[in-house]
Amino acid sequence: MNILYTLAIPFAGTVIGAAMVFLARRNVAARLHNALLGFAAGVMVAASVWSLIIPAIELSEHMARLSWVPAAVGIILGMLFLLLLDTLVPHMHPGTDTREGPSSSLGKRQMLMLAVTLHNIPEGMAVGAVIAGALAGNMGISAAAATALAIGMAIQNIPEGAIISLPLRADGMSRRKAFGYGALSGIVEPISAVVMVLLYEYISPILPYLLTFSAGAMLYVVVEELIPETQQSEHSNIGTIAFAIGFVIMMILDVALG
Repeated sequence: MNILYTLAIPFAGTVIGAAMVFLARRNVAARLHNALLGFAAGVMVAASVWSLIIPAIELSEHMARLSWVPAAVGIILGMLFLLLLDTLVPHMHPGTDTREGPSSSLGKRQMLMLAVTLHNIPEGMAVGAVIAGALAGNMGISAAAATALAIGMAIQNIPEGAIISLPLRADGMSRRKAFGYGALSGIVEPISAVVMVLLYEYISPILPYLLTFSAGAMLYVVVEELIPETQQSEHSNIGTIAFAIGFVIMMILDVALG
């Protein structure tokens, strides 16, 4: 497995999504906004189930009837972690002018980037944890599974990159600067993944917890932010359809390649 290549795949998705600013109109249509959010949510839910939760339960089979414990604990801790970040980090979600977290003098652009950064931390951890499991060699996680998850996160990052760059362009920022902000919003993902990979020799015993920790964090993002945002306009059905498409695509990737 080419580790650097696998780590770079999700970030490439963010860059591609941010590049949509060179093709799209100045204003972001509500339908497109909902479609991007719904698609990202569908991919994240499917990845959480097939790439993280199910493998974690399988890795815990030696615990017999208690094999669900690492998954349950990891999911809860992951959600609490994102809840903590959501409370402590000032941020603003795309499509709204409402500031969240503690009061801050940061501008809208920085707040938007921080919001997506919160999303990308658990995604990077997920990719890194699966790669670490594959490197360990005795965890039942294949290199193909790591690649499948990386590709899925890249597909999911395409709309995330666009969600950052397009609103910034609509607010008057130049296309190049909007692209730069959108691309940089994903840089934390490979960084958090690299940290997990560097620790692969030490994390094998707690890998089920790390996998489901990432899943819980991503599910928090989906339930707390992505899904509600797709339901705020008259085109909420577009977000629902996009969710189904994203879910199915990620499921197919994981089952076919993993």
